[in-house]
Amino acid sequence: QVRLVDSGGGLVHPGGSLTLSCAASERIDRLYAMGWYRQAPGKQREFVARVTGGGSHVYGDSVKGRFTISRDYARNAVFLQMDSLQPEDTAVYYCNTNFGGSSWGQGTQVTVSP
Repeated sequence: QVRLVDSGGGLVHPGGSLTLSCAASERIDRLYAMGWYRQAPGKQREFVARVTGGGSHVYGDSVKGRFTISRDYARNAVFLQMDSLQPEDTAVYYCNTNFGGSSWGQGTQVTVSP
């Protein structure tokens, strides 16, 4: 099973920005999706963004217009540029792919606080 390594989380003030990165341990064919989910304390895991197998960029309603997903096929990586961060964006962010079934990263904590 492919291994995903998430990184880039941290503490940021409201209105700030962060970029998350996810690197895969092996080549993931572009026919497979890569994306991000998040889970806040006491809440269910929530879809954030995905680059589909067809190359489309799909976003959850709560992040549209603020977050931008990108994918580097040569580096087997996916990135999440997060702008205009708000306290409600505080969560653990997980990388995901449907390559080989479903694989998850270990998660990276994003905290948005004054």
